[in-house]
Amino acid sequence: MRLSETNWQQIEAYLKTDDRAILPLGSTEQHAGLSLSVDSILSEKVAADAAAPLGIPVFPVVAYGITPYFLAYPGTISIRQETYIRLVRDILDGLRLQGFRRILIVNGHGGNQPAGSMAIEWMADNPDTAVKFHNWWNSPKTFAKVQEIDTVASHASWMENFPWTRLEGVKQPTQQKPMIDLARMRVMSPDAVKAYLGDGNFGGYYERPDEEMQAIWDVAVEETRALLEGGWA
Repeated sequence: MRLSETNWQQIEAYLKTDDRAILPLGSTEQHAGLSLSVDSILSEKVAADAAAPLGIPVFPVVAYGITPYFLAYPGTISIRQETYIRLVRDILDGLRLQGFRRILIVNGHGGNQPAGSMAIEWMADNPDTAVKFHNWWNSPKTFAKVQEIDTVASHASWMENFPWTRLEGVKQPTQQKPMIDLARMRVMSPDAVKAYLGDGNFGGYYERPDEEMQAIWDVAVEETRALLEGGWA
């Protein structure tokens, strides 16, 4: 139940029987030949697919995140950490005010991790509300499925190349790109990062068969749904 496809009366009626909600977090950043909105597309879709049979509201994705490394790539927008934490905190405050008491944050971008630490602090201040922070792409079962298919998988590689993150008319390279030195990249300026990465893929093939990608997606949806269904205090 995407919030954009509901009205306030429907949410009011929902809150009389359930108090769960999902908040997807994404980013707007380079992903080689894939969409600049990969992280937002994937976090919102896995949240919506997981919530669909349960009727749980999925709030609009926070489409900007913390991504300073990629600022030299046109189209990448980064939010300062303190701004981002305040934004997510305000959203959590709003959800609690509305009556939501079990909130699953589905995160699609590694740089947004500070929001996960903030959520723990926020729960200490709001003990009547439980928040789970879920990095969907590297959760145990999903990441195991990725590794089962191909151990060389990374940012902007095949593991993020789904039918819904591709761009029409963009042909992907066929070769496997060597993995970068992540520790080296982390001490570079944005311009140096762009010179080092080139197209932006961290390493690995650029695409794999759709049936393999669907198998990963099925595991990711199931794993996300399990967090919605159980384990709430």
